[in-house]
Amino acid sequence: MAEITAQAVKALRERTGAGMMDCKKALGEADGDVERAIEVLRERGLAKAVKRSGRETSEGTIALALAGPVGAIVELGCETDFVAKTPDFQALAESLAQVLAADPSIEGPDALLDAHLEGRKVSETIAEVVGKIGENIVPKRVATVVVDGGGVVGGYVHAGGKLGVLVGLRTDAGGDAVTALAKDVAMHVAAADPSPVAVDKDGVPPELVAKERELFARQAEQEGKPEKVIEKIVEGRVRKYYSEVCLVEQAFVKDPDQTVGGLLEKAAEQLGSPVAATAFVRFRLGEGAGA
Repeated sequence: MAEITAQAVKALRERTGAGMMDCKKALGEADGDVERAIEVLRERGLAKAVKRSGRETSEGTIALALAGPVGAIVELGCETDFVAKTPDFQALAESLAQVLAADPSIEGPDALLDAHLEGRKVSETIAEVVGKIGENIVPKRVATVVVDGGGVVGGYVHAGGKLGVLVGLRTDAGGDAVTALAKDVAMHVAAADPSPVAVDKDGVPPELVAKERELFARQAEQEGKPEKVIEKIVEGRVRKYYSEVCLVEQAFVKDPDQTVGGLLEKAAEQLGSPVAATAFVRFRLGEGAGA
């Protein structure tokens, strides 16, 4: 059996909200496998919804660049929080986001390093800042949102660069009202708990739904529900799951009496043009590979 350390128990508790002893027991039953331990806790109703933001974060910042129907987001990593807050580091992160917004075909940090900023490679610019600051600097994640056919990309950065969101809205309407709406939806994505997984249920990965179905079935069995009604119970819980993780079905954080979808429908009436969410990207500092 794998050794269950106090650090592992503490980390599991932070991710699930379950008690220390429950976490220790679950890790023991899962032979140290954290993901399996989370499932054990959820089966017993002891774990809160696991947030995608549960992993330990690194230092750095999230920066955005918005250009009408195009938005770019960059996670730039460094070694200390002190450096992350310096004007040179923040300016570099914003410049990288602008490079990405100007050329949405750039995919991944390596491609960004090969791109050009003010006449020279991004990698050379970063090397210069590294020499000035004295810390290693690495672009860890990059992404773009592009609205085809007319629309706008809104963005929001929270907690001093620790969390950033892009949201695309397709609409023929324009002006400050649409820009403000896109930012409001981006703020929702930043604040929503649990964080949305997809714009609507068609975008939720099938493997994720299948995993939840299995979990709900095991829960119903452990609750002693008759076998003939378990499938109906599972279907009901899957519908609830969709309402919790699909952006347009979530209760809008600034007005929980309406969904995000309802907010967009209301805005469409006021703007005189349909409004639809097309995509979103949510980066929390340290969530990316290599964090």
